[in-house]
Amino acid sequence: MTKDVIALTPRMPDPWAVLAGLLSGGPDKLVGTRGEGAVVQLCDTEGRPLVSVEAPLLVSVEGEAERLLGTTAPPVPYWWTEARATTGVAEAEQLAGTFATRLVSLIGGSAWPPDATGSLAVVKTDGVSVAPEPAAAQPAIDVLTEKVAVVIQDRPVVAMTAWLSDAFRAAAEAGIGLQIVSPAGTSLSPAVRDTLGGWPSRWIVQDEEDGYYDGLTGAVLRWQDGMFAPVVSPEATEGDPSTPVAAAYQRVRDTGERQLALTFRMVHPADERLVLGGGLETVWRELTGRPPAGWGTSEPATLPWSPARLTDLAHERAPEPTWFVVVGHRDRPGIATVRVTRTKAGVEEEVTLAFGYGSDEKPPLDTLPAAAEALATRHRLQSMLVQLRKARRDLAVPPRFEGPGVPLAFVLGPEEVRAMPDDRARRTPLSEPPVQLGPRTRPALYYPLPGDPSDLSGWQDFERLVRHLKGA
Repeated sequence: MTKDVIALTPRMPDPWAVLAGLLSGGPDKLVGTRGEGAVVQLCDTEGRPLVSVEAPLLVSVEGEAERLLGTTAPPVPYWWTEARATTGVAEAEQLAGTFATRLVSLIGGSAWPPDATGSLAVVKTDGVSVAPEPAAAQPAIDVLTEKVAVVIQDRPVVAMTAWLSDAFRAAAEAGIGLQIVSPAGTSLSPAVRDTLGGWPSRWIVQDEEDGYYDGLTGAVLRWQDGMFAPVVSPEATEGDPSTPVAAAYQRVRDTGERQLALTFRMVHPADERLVLGGGLETVWRELTGRPPAGWGTSEPATLPWSPARLTDLAHERAPEPTWFVVVGHRDRPGIATVRVTRTKAGVEEEVTLAFGYGSDEKPPLDTLPAAAEALATRHRLQSMLVQLRKARRDLAVPPRFEGPGVPLAFVLGPEEVRAMPDDRARRTPLSEPPVQLGPRTRPALYYPLPGDPSDLSGWQDFERLVRHLKGA
């Protein structure tokens, strides 16, 4: 049985329904809280959590249950109530399932996974205890060492849930890495991939052939010295410390699906009238004809798209940085992460955006110059890189090799063009000259990269361009 159980209900679980769920362990089971009451826990006799229940989320964005769980939810808006059982305790998993079963039986809806629902009877937990502190202190962390925090995720898509966001934060505060372990067949949300960072943080995939491997690099891993680390190949030398690559990671098949990926950065004056998210919405409209569907500070994205509300939240959290996830409509998969930071230069927005296309669909490459011009003239664009990837339409990251994207274009904002000495921005080593965007007196420059999308020559062109712009 999965460690996570989620109830999807058309109505908010009222206090009596939650109480009935919490009594799944009997009336004498200890109940505790964390996060200023945002998390309720059923505990063992020592006060350590068996099941942790997150405060219900109101989801007003269509398609999130399908994207993250592969299941159908009630019509929006609906309530998403998530329970996490302590790893390795069968009774804890039964408690989580019974909790969700009781909620659904009282207020309707459904539970994920379907086989998690079962008996409404009290789960016998007499004599059951769980791991001692500090591993049990953080509900999302299953194993804690001096080097890493390990989180076990058994769900179709490992998403940036509130649970996982807390685990990232706790690991960062402790100065250690975060390692996520999932079974074969699980994929990763781009929001998690872009947050993982470098060593020793990893996405670890369980595998029948090789045991464990890194889902992003394919390196075969073993638990050693308090963390998952690469296995040293028998052929390794001091000059070439090679690592075996898992066979499952190398089983690559081009389905014809593609992703159009854009990474861009904007810097705005710190003005009370500033509204964030406008540049992202502009690009989304140019490439899809519609604005984003929803946003949130974790997955699932729960709120309908609203630049004004996004701005209000970022303003409340300033000067601390704010991270958002933004999702598209079901007919055109799209996902973006936005990081808003207050710096000496002003308010910076860093956006990573991707859209998915099937084998019978063509990415709208001809609209890229118009999207870049809108960013440059209306949203203070500094720079943007556009890539085309051989990757899944649904945007989920599989535990196998997908290859790097091929750069199609690079854009330099008007302030960067003007600040570059000797008219260097207009004189490039590329075969095609840059395209001027915006007014002639203050233009941005769009550099088409002539590399063939079927190979990696575009990266060579991009490297030459960057070296030239830096004066190297």
